Amino acid sequence: MEKMAPLTTHTIHASLFPTLPNASFQPFFSNQLRALPLSSSSSSSLTAAKRFSSSTCRPIKCSVSEATEPKAEKKKQLLRRGDVRNIAIVAHVDHGKTTLVDAMLKQTKVFRDNQFVQERIMDSNDLERERGITILSKNTSVTYKDTKINIIDTPGHSDFGGEVERILNMVEGILLVVDSVEGPMPQTRFVLKKALEFGHSVVVVVNKIDRPSARPDFVVNSTFELFIELNATDEQCDFQVIYASGIKGQAGLSPENLAEDLGPLFESIIRCIPGPRIVKDGALQMLVTNIEYDEHKGRIAIGRVQAGTLEKGLDVRVCTSEDSCRFGRISELYVYDKFNRVPADSVEAGDICAVCGITDIQIGETIADKVSGKPLPSIKVEEPTVKMSFSINTSPFVGREGKYVTSRNLRDRLYRELERNLAMKVEDGETADTFVVSGRGTLHITILIENMRREGYEFMVGPPKVINKKVKEQLLEPYEIATVEVPEEHMGAVVELLGKRRGQMFDMQGVGSEGTTLLKYKIPTRGLLGLRNSILTASRGTAILNTIFDSYGPWAGDISTRDQGSLVAFEDGTSTSYAISSSQERGQMFIGPGVDVYKGQIVGIHQRPGDLSLNVCKKKAATNIRSNKEQTVILDTPLDYSLDDCIEYIQEDELVEVTPASIRMCKNPKITNKKTR
Repeated sequence: MEKMAPLTTHTIHASLFPTLPNASFQPFFSNQLRALPLSSSSSSSLTAAKRFSSSTCRPIKCSVSEATEPKAEKKKQLLRRGDVRNIAIVAHVDHGKTTLVDAMLKQTKVFRDNQFVQERIMDSNDLERERGITILSKNTSVTYKDTKINIIDTPGHSDFGGEVERILNMVEGILLVVDSVEGPMPQTRFVLKKALEFGHSVVVVVNKIDRPSARPDFVVNSTFELFIELNATDEQCDFQVIYASGIKGQAGLSPENLAEDLGPLFESIIRCIPGPRIVKDGALQMLVTNIEYDEHKGRIAIGRVQAGTLEKGLDVRVCTSEDSCRFGRISELYVYDKFNRVPADSVEAGDICAVCGITDIQIGETIADKVSGKPLPSIKVEEPTVKMSFSINTSPFVGREGKYVTSRNLRDRLYRELERNLAMKVEDGETADTFVVSGRGTLHITILIENMRREGYEFMVGPPKVINKKVKEQLLEPYEIATVEVPEEHMGAVVELLGKRRGQMFDMQGVGSEGTTLLKYKIPTRGLLGLRNSILTASRGTAILNTIFDSYGPWAGDISTRDQGSLVAFEDGTSTSYAISSSQERGQMFIGPGVDVYKGQIVGIHQRPGDLSLNVCKKKAATNIRSNKEQTVILDTPLDYSLDDCIEYIQEDELVEVTPASIRMCKNPKITNKKTR
């Protein structure tokens, strides 16, 4: 008897055989199911097979659009709008979300044929363009075959997971973009988990299918296994798969047969993602999920109208809860059309709109009917895991470069950030001029620091610290799942580094044909602080590190994050070539000649443990003896540390001084525990 092919999700997935009748592969499936070994190790395969059995026993269609309505919702007589689709595009960082949105905008004729359009047009923020990442979620809309598709581009970094959690309140379905080589990554898991909890429909887009080492079968199988792990329903597991190349603007139902455009992707959105569920004749309800600010219009609230009709000039009730309500008026109303906000007189339930006129509106509040309006459940996001202290600048150079330097300026700006950034928390510190800012990760807080710096603020920040918990007298700390993609020749150095930081490896596998290995670790968040630069050094700049919060676990013990001390300036003055030439023998320098320094400023990395004070302002003694020829001084190129690098570098007794023009590091004068040699 001929040996049967191994059972894979790609082989039997109903959505991948849109042309086959149900009966044509039903006997094949049952034969395969009988061939499965009934061992404990294959229980997950059997579970997967049973789920597929349930989805293959009926005619092939997008089951998510046919999902049964809960009984409670039938009482409210909820209707579906057929002319609107609200979708969020979610993925791990660098899997091609924003590039895919670019192609969708171009192919739906949002821009003129002769119009110049820059790359990643949705990344409109300067900081987003410089770093090549999405930081803030953005709305746009396209029209395909008389159906309006509201698209929300979301960040991929786990530090900005709060943005994604908010956005999922506005949509009915998601496009889960997965790289054709890497497959599901930590952030893929996080956003998919949240979407499945909301009960959203999912269309999986295997992007970058044109990569030479693409492995679509593995990626689809891994994605299906992820659905099973996250306890998805049978309907959610029966997802549509689209293979696409965002940069070429092509998509198809199979990796070998791509259409000339993204038509199959648009068709799948309309067919597999249901229209918004609305109460058409009910009392007005709109949950505010995002806020923008305009110099002329003030605060602009963005959200989806859940029930009723919102009209320009309408008097409304703004509710935080049943008890606390206030009244306001809608002065202007906008809907998203192509790449712009367009004025509208009224917006029906199910559409996403922007509202002006309520000056003190906050994220999570409900705009409701003036007479009978009731609040919707408020938005909840996960708790922060890392905190940093912000304080006023106390260095001798205070006020030279910054516009806002007082503690009142700092307080106002930090508390203003809370209005938009729900995943962040700000508390008063030990002194009146110190504030503790908590966020999802170091990058989350670093982006705030960089934005404040560009706005003209001058301040100091301390090293990042993890937020611990105490449960039943036991100290718990946050743990994260770290995935490291590294070439095989550098794997030993990376494994040793992660081991020193209390990381525990639980998976290792080869990736594609490029000779790289994927390592997965569970590691304390403390061990990740300052790890990125160390891993790049150990792997000669080739490793890729991704992390995402997992859970709280027992305290892992002491972790040494830095073996070397700092070189500290001995006195105020201007650095000289003569002094630096002798100082660079002690370690690597951060400064060159002709730079103003002050006592206590960190000017380099000591090559040994412990700090070393040295004089970088020393001048060569001028004498009247000319017998010796002047020696030529050769200086090493100083290290150029970015803001992220500085925050990774500093330890408990050190601070980063942030000004609009420069970033310096210094010893914290309040902490004198660590003696300098």
